[in-house]
Amino acid sequence: MTAQTLLVELFVEELPPKALKKLGESFAGTLAASLQAQGLAPADAVVTPFASPRRLGVAVAGVLSKAADRAVQQKLMPVAVALTADGQPTPALLKKLAALGADASVLPQLKRQPDGKAEALFLDSLVPGVLLPEGLQKALDEAIAKLPIPKVMTYQLADGWSDVKFVRPAHRLVALHGEHVVHVQALGLTAGRETQGHRFEASVPVVTLDHAERYAQQLRAQGAVIAAFDERREEIRRQLEAAAAKEGLKPIDDEALLDEVTALVEKPNVLTCQFEKDFLAVPQECLILTMKANQKYFPLLDAQGKLTHKFLIVSNIHPADPSAVIGGNERVVRPRLADAKFFFDQDRKKTLASRVPGLAKVVYHGKLGTQAERSERVRQIAHAIVGQLRLAVLPYTVLAKDELDVLDSKVQEAATLAKTDLLTDMVGEFPELQGIMGGYYARHEGLRDGVAIAIEDHYKPRFAGDALPRNHTGTVLALADKLETLVGLFGIGQLPTGDKDPFALRRHALGVIRLLVEKNLSLELPALIAAAVPVFGSLIQDPSEALRAFFADRLAVSLREQGYSAQEVDAVLALHPSRLGDVPRRLEAVRAFAALPEADSLAAANKRVSNILKKVEGELPTAIDAALLLERAEQALAAALAEVAPKADARFEAHDYTGSLQALAALKAPVDAFFDGVMVNAEDPALRANRLALLNGLHAAMNRVADLSRLAS
Repeated sequence: MTAQTLLVELFVEELPPKALKKLGESFAGTLAASLQAQGLAPADAVVTPFASPRRLGVAVAGVLSKAADRAVQQKLMPVAVALTADGQPTPALLKKLAALGADASVLPQLKRQPDGKAEALFLDSLVPGVLLPEGLQKALDEAIAKLPIPKVMTYQLADGWSDVKFVRPAHRLVALHGEHVVHVQALGLTAGRETQGHRFEASVPVVTLDHAERYAQQLRAQGAVIAAFDERREEIRRQLEAAAAKEGLKPIDDEALLDEVTALVEKPNVLTCQFEKDFLAVPQECLILTMKANQKYFPLLDAQGKLTHKFLIVSNIHPADPSAVIGGNERVVRPRLADAKFFFDQDRKKTLASRVPGLAKVVYHGKLGTQAERSERVRQIAHAIVGQLRLAVLPYTVLAKDELDVLDSKVQEAATLAKTDLLTDMVGEFPELQGIMGGYYARHEGLRDGVAIAIEDHYKPRFAGDALPRNHTGTVLALADKLETLVGLFGIGQLPTGDKDPFALRRHALGVIRLLVEKNLSLELPALIAAAVPVFGSLIQDPSEALRAFFADRLAVSLREQGYSAQEVDAVLALHPSRLGDVPRRLEAVRAFAALPEADSLAAANKRVSNILKKVEGELPTAIDAALLLERAEQALAAALAEVAPKADARFEAHDYTGSLQALAALKAPVDAFFDGVMVNAEDPALRANRLALLNGLHAAMNRVADLSRLAS
């Protein structure tokens, strides 16, 4: 059982660049996992994936030529069925043994063991380990079958008759165990040791591999190919940073673009190009997007993050004189930038307001109407949000009354114009620029201060970690826009499923949560949902209940991702706080409370109180009669509660949640004494009701910030 490195490579025509990384990871991972499951590779085997534009490969270290034999125990049948009354084998047992390749000679080796309520016969046997060719064939077939191929091609083999379905036509198959070829087949190919390198720069037309462990080095030396995706990616990053540093600039940070370019080249060569400075008059977002999306170029930014007229390309060839490559790319990008300039100039000839009627011709959703109708709904929701802000009190007051009047006016204007850039040529060409271009065109028209920024920001946050809107107008408009989307789509039953969320509703919900929490607004989520539902009229069914549950789930997931424990999150969200801006402070208070020495005892007591009160039928008593406090322990608890509860409540009302919970620590001793010495369910109904009232008051005092019973282990 020789252990050697195993190399498998499929040499194919150019693979889809956006899928290459996943294809490479899947091929390597599935093949290695199958070898491990068959006992041919150790569980901790070093697995090295390879993926380039024309190859998928994997090297697995420590692969055996034959897996170790395995001892297995197989259940045959119940003893009552297998043996006669005098212990002789029945025909059923002999038939079973024959099916397993055994006969009556193994009868003395059979074991009787309990199997449920009866006994059964078991056969111990030694299963021979699988040979590498057989095991690799199975692993290779499985790896190919499980590839996440975005679109399958069908092509003919050389015989002219057979068809093969694969992501791209495959031309060579390599399978080496150390220096020896493993005889397997796939996609009409038989494994060998020959592959091909770079189309133009390989030193030999065919690379004959001599050993699995030297694959990457030999392919690089003779084939001019960096086979490993991650190694090629880091080489591109290194060259990008070096080329940018020479110019005193920095390349744009875009991991998805870096992945795509890595999938397009086998031997990267970064070169510096430039375009005419006149194009910099166009918004830099437009230029950057056209260079990235259409040409796969890396724009260069100055120290302030402003676009310059220089950019980097990643070439797949290394000519002695790169001027032709540089000049060709500069000629190619020029028309793209000219198109962007043309769109920008043409769009500015019409005002955003003049485009408003055109929104009535753009369908938003078949069941929810046009973009004009959507804009009107967003405007109404935004107006309602400003109305709710008017009710704010300290510490949540955002603006004074006269300032709120101005805010309402700005929000109405921004909401009316926010979607009009969907009708511009620039956004028609680059939908990713919606909102951004509206902001540029609004500034060009000289709209009121803050309105242009609100139009630009009203989609924010667009993704996890994205910045929030920069002003109050943008914040209100962003909330209104996301609420309109969520309420509308939930209202027509377009809910996300476990693996599908085509309308990005989870992202919209997290956006609402971030706006409410990080902006620390006085707004209450149930009230916001309630304000949004009526603007749809009869178009939707009221989704309030489902939407509140959806928000609660998204909030819990978000908080756990931020590092709060499941217990802490559960304790706070169990009270269904409507003002999400309070949640972080409540969580910090719970965390501080949990660190107190009294916390465990109080949490356990609170859980006990909750369980007692749940069992009470009818309405819980609330009035405490001091004359019925007979036991010293219940008198002490009532006195302590009378002293502590007002302090805890005062701190709660002042939004000092940490102080409110810490004030409860003084209740530990009297609570413990109460449960040690007082029978709550006394036979006397009046006495029992009085003690339940005392516990009800204790429960109310202890659970204003969070449900502390959720902290009990």
